[in-house]
Amino acid sequence: MKRKGLLFAVFSAFLVLLTGCDSLTVLNPKGPVAKTQSDVIIFSMLVMALILLVVYVLYVYMLSKYRASKAAPDYEPPHVEGSKWLEFTWIAIPVIIVAVLSVVTVRSTSAVESVAKGYEDQKPLVIYAASSNWKWHFSYPEEGIETVNYVNIPTNRPVEFRLYSYGPITSFWVPQLGGQKYAMSDMVNKLNLVAEHEGSYMGKNSNFSGEGFAHMEFEALAMSPADYEEWVNEVKSTASELTEQEFDSLLEEGVVGRKTYSSTHLDFAPAPEGENAGHQHGGSEAVDTNSESGETDHSEMDHSEMDHSGMDMESSETGAEAAE
Repeated sequence: MKRKGLLFAVFSAFLVLLTGCDSLTVLNPKGPVAKTQSDVIIFSMLVMALILLVVYVLYVYMLSKYRASKAAPDYEPPHVEGSKWLEFTWIAIPVIIVAVLSVVTVRSTSAVESVAKGYEDQKPLVIYAASSNWKWHFSYPEEGIETVNYVNIPTNRPVEFRLYSYGPITSFWVPQLGGQKYAMSDMVNKLNLVAEHEGSYMGKNSNFSGEGFAHMEFEALAMSPADYEEWVNEVKSTASELTEQEFDSLLEEGVVGRKTYSSTHLDFAPAPEGENAGHQHGGSEAVDTNSESGETDHSEMDHSEMDHSGMDMESSETGAEAAE
């Protein structure tokens, strides 16, 4: 009977592992940021396993040593004084465990918030990732193109995602490239990622934001620098421009498919009152303009004080109601 119970437990654990394989992508990193986070997760699991092993060994030992015996009813065990060293030990061990985990967490958090080690000297590719109900808009200011619900990036180059939202709070997450970070209105969060291997990686919104939340998945395609340049040139020569009317209609729509444009919504995004909305996207600093090409360079813009007060309020209210 015991053998059957053991086999059933092992089989159940095996089934649980199989059904959870898709959720283990965080342990299959394809970039240095995800690798750092994966190492921290594995280290924490090993520490937890060691603690559980010690607890279970002590549990079995205590059950065996102090189990009920056939001693006389009036038997009194000998009095044993407490041990100061034992008390110090079982107080010190938890303190040491918490201290070690704290140091690892602080160091890894600091590392993933900066550009990955070894890529500090490279100029990052800036991509604005804006969410709306229920889709993702990816704007490439350097290339002057924009995509919806998919993002292509070159390998072995730091990518700086600048996150914000045209509706409820969302969370940008590509598990195999790095951890999640929130996208909110009226502010911009920065997320530094690097893809070191070519491939297609699933991205998603990991923060519930309404009835279309389950459809907020996108593909992050990491390609070689040459393939990336070829794709950018193809988009510029074949895709249509993104007009303000088209962008407004996109904000009003719910779930949409993939879309590609040869311009970005950053060119006509609302600016604070009294600023040049065509060449300023929030912020107080002026934007550099290339006098020869006439293109606006948004890569050096400071969006820490970005103003989205002119967003499509109808879309924002719809998203807020859905989130409620």
